[in-house]
Amino acid sequence: MRGLWLAAGLISATLSASVARAEDGYDLWLRYRPLPTAQRPAARAIAPVADTPTLKVARAELQRGLDGLIGSAPAADAPSILLGTPKSSPAVTALNLPLKGAGDEGYLIRTLQNSKGGKTTVIAANSDVGVLYGVFAYLRLVQTGQGVDALDILSAPKINHRLLNHWDNLDGHVERGYAGASLWDWWKLPDYTDPRYVDYARANASIGVNGTVLNNVNAKADSLTAPYIAKAAALADVFRPYGIKVYLSARWSAPIEIGGLKTADPLDPAVKAFWKAKADEIYKAIPDFGGFLVKANSEGQPGPQDYGRTHVDGANMLADAVGPHGGIVMWRAFVYSHEQPDDRAKQGYSEFKPFDGQFRDNVIVQVKNGAIDFQPREPFHPLFGAMPKTNLGMEFQITKEYLGFATHLVYLGPLYEETLKSDTYAHGPGSTVAKVVDGTLDARPLTLMAGVANIGRDRNWSGSQFDQANWYMFGRLAWDPEASTKDIAADWARMTFSTDPRFVAPTVAMMMGSREAAVDYMTPLGLHHQMGRSHHYGPGPWVTGGPRADWTSVYYAKAGKDGIGFDRTATGSNATAQYAPVVAKRFSDLKTIDEKDLLWFHHLPWTYKLKSGQTLWDGLVTHYSHGVATVDGMGKTWAGLAPYVDPERHAQVADFLAIQRNEAQWWRDASIAYFQTFSGLPLPAGEAPPAHSLDYYEGLNFPYAPGGG
Repeated sequence: MRGLWLAAGLISATLSASVARAEDGYDLWLRYRPLPTAQRPAARAIAPVADTPTLKVARAELQRGLDGLIGSAPAADAPSILLGTPKSSPAVTALNLPLKGAGDEGYLIRTLQNSKGGKTTVIAANSDVGVLYGVFAYLRLVQTGQGVDALDILSAPKINHRLLNHWDNLDGHVERGYAGASLWDWWKLPDYTDPRYVDYARANASIGVNGTVLNNVNAKADSLTAPYIAKAAALADVFRPYGIKVYLSARWSAPIEIGGLKTADPLDPAVKAFWKAKADEIYKAIPDFGGFLVKANSEGQPGPQDYGRTHVDGANMLADAVGPHGGIVMWRAFVYSHEQPDDRAKQGYSEFKPFDGQFRDNVIVQVKNGAIDFQPREPFHPLFGAMPKTNLGMEFQITKEYLGFATHLVYLGPLYEETLKSDTYAHGPGSTVAKVVDGTLDARPLTLMAGVANIGRDRNWSGSQFDQANWYMFGRLAWDPEASTKDIAADWARMTFSTDPRFVAPTVAMMMGSREAAVDYMTPLGLHHQMGRSHHYGPGPWVTGGPRADWTSVYYAKAGKDGIGFDRTATGSNATAQYAPVVAKRFSDLKTIDEKDLLWFHHLPWTYKLKSGQTLWDGLVTHYSHGVATVDGMGKTWAGLAPYVDPERHAQVADFLAIQRNEAQWWRDASIAYFQTFSGLPLPAGEAPPAHSLDYYEGLNFPYAPGGG
């Protein structure tokens, strides 16, 4: 039984759609379901490949994909597919293909006439993993219904380190994880490797991800002990044929906790010796180990500043330990000073900018997209463009810590793209964040894009069907940070659900509008960090008190009778001075600032007139309501797409959209109820009052919200 009609009235609409079958999301975008007859290319014969682990994987994946998508056996005179590298295949060597532009990991896909008068598609590269990436690219063309009879494609990644950061703990809990327990079963490793690890590797290779940090940045020193190194080595063995290296987060105090030392001072000879020996031990077990990720002197984590040393002292000491093995150190720029700041947004720049040019060549300073913490919207981090002599990497969050967890449909493509297209003006117009990240702006050879993973043991991997799109989009954008995330969304929708344009167009429109909807119902007009304390679930604009002011919502909104917003201009914290003069002037001037950033940089009276003619108060309320209305529209759109999706996945998405609708309304009502106590102004005409009192909203409590730190 291939599916059930939802209702008799849908029969005519469904006949022309591909018949859906029950699925649970496990196959992600690699479903390889039969294409509609009109979209199927002729079956292809696949030539044998050299006996290497990666080429065997590539050929098997290609066969698997074509068997599922096309199904029929190739005829005797069918087109053929040739896979290989000049090193592994004499046939590829004889073609003398222009592979220089493919680099170490890229690929060439070209259709050629063969000696028998037929067509041969060549998927060639300079490395085996490049061939594998080419196979996945070819299958993507087939899956999305594009022609594959006349191809000439050369593609190479613009960023050389494309990593997932797993915030997974050794006890199976995932910090800021909303898809169940950790994928890594440390208890059973290294003796048992779950077959699911192979599918994880397949999925990552299909989008070009080439590295994974296995453990939380809030690391335990146990991760660096011999038993856990052996467990990491077992995972590395699984991932290696797919071109994926493993990395580990290193706890700074490991020399004390597992090394028997009394200090972790990076300038102490015994500490240096500990890390050198530890690197040697890891590389003996994992010869292609990628290196260390470090969170130091932030949120209570130990670091070199505990000993009067600097980030440079710490990063360079570790870089010297892994450097002889070809390893790298990713040193996070997400830091807090011990002292209460005048503005948390300034700290990363203040602590790292003075050290530009002092980090080792194998150090990457890993910088979050914005200066606060993965908010629904943030201006780009001022470090981008400010450290031309340092390797800077991008850190995005794929898991939606501040964007409704797994139950809110929020496609992050527009958020990432907005950041990457931002112009730093470091060398005049066109000095985009993307060009900083891919190294072209300052000729930096070591490049990185990291994404905090949203993957867990849930059968659908990411906690929801649409959160898979954020994992997929991250990989595609890490390959090319100037790619269109709308086009990426369209590819994902076709591969994950249906190639029917009547499904794809409205689905992509819904995805592309979803992030702005979340900004509207959560933090419009530049508000930020208005979530509940600690768990970051739901609205909490009233949050105050605690050990640090910058861990509260009131610190950021600064709402009072006089108005709302954080003054970061010269009359306030002067955080605007951390940007290039052209950017600083635009952010500082009320005539030129984009109102999406308004309250990030300005404290304004409630009666301030927006460009729409509305007062600031009325504009805030309108944005909150518009976000709710957009989610309403998303629910209606999805309901109309039932003929194109299997009932199980369609029902789950519909249920989650209902949750999102209710929580968007909660965000709107709670925020209005709180901020109205300061504005003292009536709601705009036609706007409904909050459903409950402010006391009701403030009294809500969620001690068991998932993903806590």
